[in-house]
Amino acid sequence: MLNAPEHIKTIKPYVPGKPVEELERELGITGSIKLASNENPLGPSPLAVRAMRKGARDLNRYPDGSCFYLKEALAGKLKITPDGIMFGNGSNELIELAVRTFLNPGDEAIMAHPSFVVYSMIVQAANGKNIIVPLKEWRHDLEEMAARTTGKTKLVFIANPNNPTGTMNTKAEMEAFMKKVPAGVLVVVDEAYYEYVASPDYADTMKYLGEGREILVLRTFSKIYGLAGLRIGYGIASPRLITEMNKVRQPFNVNCLAQKAAVAALEDKKHIEKTRRINAQGKRLLYKQLDALKINYVPTEANFIYIPVESGASVRLYTNLLQKGVIVRPVGPDAIRVTIGLPEENRRFIEALKQEKI
Repeated sequence: MLNAPEHIKTIKPYVPGKPVEELERELGITGSIKLASNENPLGPSPLAVRAMRKGARDLNRYPDGSCFYLKEALAGKLKITPDGIMFGNGSNELIELAVRTFLNPGDEAIMAHPSFVVYSMIVQAANGKNIIVPLKEWRHDLEEMAARTTGKTKLVFIANPNNPTGTMNTKAEMEAFMKKVPAGVLVVVDEAYYEYVASPDYADTMKYLGEGREILVLRTFSKIYGLAGLRIGYGIASPRLITEMNKVRQPFNVNCLAQKAAVAALEDKKHIEKTRRINAQGKRLLYKQLDALKINYVPTEANFIYIPVESGASVRLYTNLLQKGVIVRPVGPDAIRVTIGLPEENRRFIEALKQEKI
């Protein structure tokens, strides 16, 4: 009998949510709202939709394996050379490519908890060793993460802002960390939500790229650009690191519609500005209502809010809200994460929450 290796057998797979339509069918409800996956409630950029419709004529052709036009457009926006950018089937693929490129079996990767679960899954799948550092006051404990590096450390993952807590690390904290992390360790900074950050104290990771540091910055078109269903993310690093990662990247990994939509979305400033405005307004509303209900929450720099609950209560709360047609994300046994939605969605979440014991 063929068996998977032990390090594969013991992986806890990512559990996706069911389609909204299936949940409604099972529960006998209609008109549900999904506030579970940090998607853009405004939908995709209208310019991106137009570009996809036009691009559909060429679906008989393979996509551009180099993402030439998208790479040129993004390089111009970021003011860097195109050879410092690579694209993936979502930033998840870029995490996997970084691990496959730079991690040998038995090597270590450092990450926080709770943070994006994909980091530990991919490292374990590569037979690496996960070094888990608990959050400190809901944020990455960068001082402790730097202290945990050893000669076996190859990667450090930092989600900034962090998923699921929405917290960020400051310029000073990142600067101190980068001074301590030894050479030969790739610092992967996941900035999936960076476009939502309002704090002036947010770290500029592009600075470290300019200094020639071993850093990989991950960003995505899934969040503020509203293209989650197309699965397209990008990584920024030195051309040397990008060259190595491209050696293990599959050809045609980014589909042609995703490329065309992303080029158009980059130029849709009105959509981006409206998304930021709706998110900021929703955040203020939810803060005010949660304060009035005396419900604790973690202030966020992203498009979601992390709400700690009584130990073991997260699944009960998730289930009860689901019965009311409000879909949130349970995070472990003692927290839920709720996406900031449209005004009417935020109000509906609050009304449902008022009926629950937190």
